Amino acid sequence: MEKVTLIPYKNIYENFVEKKYLPKGKDEYFFRNQQVKKPAKGWRHLHASEIEILVKNSNRATSWDDILVTDKFDPTLISNNHFFGLVRIGAVENVVLQYHDLKMPCGITGSSIISCDIGDYTAIHDVHYMANYIIGDHCILFNIHEISCTNHSKFGNGILKDGEPEDVRVWLELMNEGGGRRVLPFDGMITADAYLWAKYTDITKLQDRLFEITNKCVMDSHRGYYGTVDSGCVIKNSWIIKDVKIGKSCYIKGANKLKNVTINSSDEEPTQVGEGVILVNGIVGYGCHIFYSVVAARFVIGDNCNLKYGARVIYSILGDNSTISCCEVLNNLIFPAHEQHHNNSFLIAACVMGQSNMAAGATLGSNHNSRATDGEIVAKRGFWPGLCSSVKHSSQFASFTLLSKADYPNEMNIRLPFALVNNNVAKDRLEVMPAYWWMYNMYAIARNTSKYQKRDKRKRKIQNIEFETFAPDTMEEVIAGRKLLEVWTAKAYLRSKGESTEREYYDLRDLGNKLLNGDKEVVKNLEVLGEEMEKSHRKVVILKPYEAYHAYEDMIIYYAIRNLVYYLEIHPKESFEQMCKHLTNVRQREWINLGGQLVTGDDLEKIIDDICDGTLDSWDDIHKRYNELWKKYQKDKLLHSYQALRFIYNKCPSLTKEIFNDALTRGEKVLHYVCDQVYQTRKKDYENSIRNSTFRNLAERDAVNGKLEDNSFVKQIKKETEEFLGYIKSAKELINK
Repeated sequence: MEKVTLIPYKNIYENFVEKKYLPKGKDEYFFRNQQVKKPAKGWRHLHASEIEILVKNSNRATSWDDILVTDKFDPTLISNNHFFGLVRIGAVENVVLQYHDLKMPCGITGSSIISCDIGDYTAIHDVHYMANYIIGDHCILFNIHEISCTNHSKFGNGILKDGEPEDVRVWLELMNEGGGRRVLPFDGMITADAYLWAKYTDITKLQDRLFEITNKCVMDSHRGYYGTVDSGCVIKNSWIIKDVKIGKSCYIKGANKLKNVTINSSDEEPTQVGEGVILVNGIVGYGCHIFYSVVAARFVIGDNCNLKYGARVIYSILGDNSTISCCEVLNNLIFPAHEQHHNNSFLIAACVMGQSNMAAGATLGSNHNSRATDGEIVAKRGFWPGLCSSVKHSSQFASFTLLSKADYPNEMNIRLPFALVNNNVAKDRLEVMPAYWWMYNMYAIARNTSKYQKRDKRKRKIQNIEFETFAPDTMEEVIAGRKLLEVWTAKAYLRSKGESTEREYYDLRDLGNKLLNGDKEVVKNLEVLGEEMEKSHRKVVILKPYEAYHAYEDMIIYYAIRNLVYYLEIHPKESFEQMCKHLTNVRQREWINLGGQLVTGDDLEKIIDDICDGTLDSWDDIHKRYNELWKKYQKDKLLHSYQALRFIYNKCPSLTKEIFNDALTRGEKVLHYVCDQVYQTRKKDYENSIRNSTFRNLAERDAVNGKLEDNSFVKQIKKETEEFLGYIKSAKELINK
């Protein structure tokens, strides 16, 4: 433990950078990021008359020669301060700065300032200790106990400064408490970067290169960077701000401790940090709001995120457009558009791939329930554990899995998307209903895309995000789910006949296909069992396999027709034959959710290869590649839609006009179904007598909830359906010319 030492009074500001770390010819005043905006006529020394006024106003300085000012300097506005070392003060005139109801006069009062640059027209009052900081123009700093910067400041980046030992480096141990998936945080890191680094740990060359790129490109190892408070910031009533880089127009009030952090903020996307907040070792994105006793340590928070009401975020990365409040998040990689609002929700050692929602009481990962630290949980897009759900490591969930309220005693691998999962304690079995959302809650699943698009308030969209529910990743899961249902239904039928289930895979699929396209009553009377979905000896029962199989088919029709018809709509001069020629290819079956952006397996492999061989040699290069793939993605998705439609029509070599006409007709029916079900599923809430029992009458209910006929989303779906039916009509006319 370090001890308090005594140094001469005059040397209080010296040795910010020790001599051995100073460039040749530099003195103790050296710091690397000096104030960029210099006065038009340069800095000047104080006049004797100004020094006299400053002394009369109870100001003290180690040397008045070290205080530099501009031509716009009113010394009467500087009082009761101690200045140590080189302090440069921008324009100071008799004006008042206002931020909402806070009004503070320009000037410096009641403060101790050590080796700082201070911008034009800035108000600094009752800042008890401010050392080694660059303050921008038009800032308000009021009632701050300490704002200081050390000579080894890294501002949350996981790098080392000259002379530092390796054990002080900040790592983030994501997805696994054991640390086997650790990454280095850096300013500008997005969830795609974190997933690329944390997931592909077996590729040693990739790991080495990402470590090298981060150390080389993020921030150099030289000491001597000052902390910065950019222009237009307001910081008031806060305790400790140490080694923090603060962007423009940031508002900080009542913070307890900010240490080794970058807080990104801009005029267009200001970030706010509020009462009781503790942030240590991390990066905060643009446009974030962090309030009310939040604690975050070793973290990266994306853009447009909200942390509030005592949230604890530790060893975790949170994607853009996410909200966490009242709960604990530990060792996680969370993709964009995550919601978690409740005080007794715990998310431990998981990779949650976005558009997710943690209900009250949900516990993902009961700590140390085995001989070692917990394993991992992987939840694909749209994951929603219900009230008080408890899930055991290690588990994996397909896209848009809904867990009913239950304690799930065993590890699970839910392979069927859009499913409802239930632990039936009375029958001692796990029950899975595939395509539940499509069949019983269309309002929620249809609203999903629109909801997250509206919540995306980012001005600078660095992380590309696929918000569409029906996209290549989910449709590949649907296709795989149909195949599983065919195999499992065939086995159920054979068991019912007392026959062996040991048959060739394609024979089972062929039999299952005939059953699932045959008499519904035959399948209804079968006990269809899922395989390798739970680590136990009990049954995993598939509910409504016949209905789910056809719902999956409708999903693919809906997905494919929407994309293909829209393509024809925006390319009116292109014939059906030309479209087919452009889209004839092998279906890409592997789609990777790269932090919210979907890329093909081949494209991801190319990224990895190019990083390893040096073609991609910086994070800027890697982000540029992401953007190139994002531009290419619409064509990739269109091609996949075409191939998915071919799959539905038994992999015919190409789509004929007759087949496409049939698909368009089926698409019309599915669109009508979606529109009707959006209305019907919402209508159920209005017709629920138990729900209505809390109201005196229906008029009170409508006053609180609004009338069903006035529901904006129901209206939106009706309008979109009518519009798209018009597109289908135009497509039919085009191909039938």
